[in-house]
Amino acid sequence: MQVPLDISFHNIDNSDWAKDEIRDQVGKLEAIYERMTSCRVRVDLRADNPNHSIPPVVRIEIGIPGRNDIVVAHEPERLQRKFQRPDLHNAINEAFRIAGIQLAELKRKLTDHKAAGQHEAANEFRGQIAEITAADDFGFLLTKEGSLLYFHRNAILSGEFDKLRRGDEVTYVEALGDTGPIATKVRVKAAE
Repeated sequence: MQVPLDISFHNIDNSDWAKDEIRDQVGKLEAIYERMTSCRVRVDLRADNPNHSIPPVVRIEIGIPGRNDIVVAHEPERLQRKFQRPDLHNAINEAFRIAGIQLAELKRKLTDHKAAGQHEAANEFRGQIAEITAADDFGFLLTKEGSLLYFHRNAILSGEFDKLRRGDEVTYVEALGDTGPIATKVRVKAAE
């Protein structure tokens, strides 16, 4: 993750075992979707009763590049219906179980979308090199619409990055990167 894990406790004692459990669960989420940029976990005991049978709410906010945050939070009543005596351990596991399902579904949708688009020639566009910063391994393409599109050295499929010059014609596929549209699958047009 780009941002360190943020764990906070409200109206409930801060416990080391709960922090360790949350860290383990976040590690499992990262294994499902390695492009997570941030994760904030808030444990909040919003209400209590004399026999302390109301479990805390565990709220998880997961930052995903190019998408809205995934937010998971449950109400205590749900845990009380599912478990006979719900506690913090149940609350943490249930919240992270739901977050894992949502991340896996997002990953499946993105993978299906990419797979469907990989075989379509209609996704490939023509452009030309507008700027190269060889020392930093990136450059910009000029699209047919006249806008600039970032690309990285690793996006070059044919041709050599170090030999690219301003004005060289290329084909590329536009994709959504961490900060917006980028050029991928860049192929340098062979000289005729």
